[in-house]
Amino acid sequence: MSRPLILGLMTEGVTDVRFLSSVIERTFEELIITESDVLPEVYSIQVIESVPGSFTEQVLRAATIAYESGITILCVHTDADSKTDKASFDNKINPAFGEVANLTGTACRTLVPIVPVQMTEAWMLADIDLLKEELMTEKSTESLKLSRQPENIANPKEVIKTAVAIAQEDIPKRRKRYELTIADLYLPIGQKIPLERL
Repeated sequence: MSRPLILGLMTEGVTDVRFLSSVIERTFEELIITESDVLPEVYSIQVIESVPGSFTEQVLRAATIAYESGITILCVHTDADSKTDKASFDNKINPAFGEVANLTGTACRTLVPIVPVQMTEAWMLADIDLLKEELMTEKSTESLKLSRQPENIANPKEVIKTAVAIAQEDIPKRRKRYELTIADLYLPIGQKIPLERL
């Protein structure tokens, strides 16, 4: 019997956890099925909450907690906030992962970087049809102002908020059960988005 795969996740924010948890679990399950002769069981992701401090300090703390918690692989998220992920790797990921590798104490040393170009919300825009389905709208991509490439959008969070508002503007107030917000979209899109789109 193979050893279970226990995944850990350190993110920049709570909404990132909602979207990324399912994406990461599904990615590892797919990798195991397609690339491995041994099929370990993938346990749900254990989230390690970030605390104040530099990115490197946060990763060092998360790697120590991951080891103490029996986590096999620690996924570390940071948004690129740029058109490429180069600066994030050069200035954050590589230095932090290097510090973990040089630790003399116990720490989870199997780290996987999760670096969306721009921000996590750009990945939510990778499947516009799915987003429109979750918005429960038949409005066109153009009318929702979603026709640009996700990684070319400097602030994808605002683009999604605008699309939410446009999708709901024609619904009479008496028919609205609740006001849909962007926060309501992270989990279902993360669970349903085709991995190859990311």
